[in-house]
Amino acid sequence: MQNNTYILFPSHTDGLSLEKLLKEKKIKYTIVPTPRQLSKCCGISIKINPNDKEKVEELLIKNPNIKIEGIYTLEKKTKKFFV
Repeated sequence: MQNNTYILFPSHTDGLSLEKLLKEKKIKYTIVPTPRQLSKCCGISIKINPNDKEKVEELLIKNPNIKIEGIYTLEKKTKKFFV
């Protein structure tokens, strides 16, 4: 079973600010649409490896000007096409 960790933002600007930091720190990420079950923010979120969650939380503590709605980990759903 795999998990995906999503960071949600109140605005696109906050998401882009965090993206810049992640790039500088060489932390892998992907900008994705916010998953439906978490859709309570601006529409974009950043998906990171769950193992990097603590690193990202430390970055956010050091950069309080970047606002987030939360960090959520969801079980990755796999589609079974053949039974």
